[in-house]
Amino acid sequence: MPQRSPAEIRSSIESTRQELAFSMNDLRAKVNTLTDWRRPLAENRQAAIVGAAVAGFVIGGGIAATVSLFRRR
Repeated sequence: MPQRSPAEIRSSIESTRQELAFSMNDLRAKVNTLTDWRRPLAENRQAAIVGAAVAGFVIGGGIAATVSLFRRR
């Protein structure tokens, strides 16, 4: 391995530091985009409300049916 001068080593470290900073900013932006659940929810607000209402109705009906089965016994 060829010997590098201290200036070359410092330059290499600074270059790597800049690349790492760019990569971290890029990764942070991608993670924020992938974990943003509010934007798709806002874009599909009506479907989300209908889905929540149906889920509540089904769960409530299941609980009511289960309670009525236990009361009969």
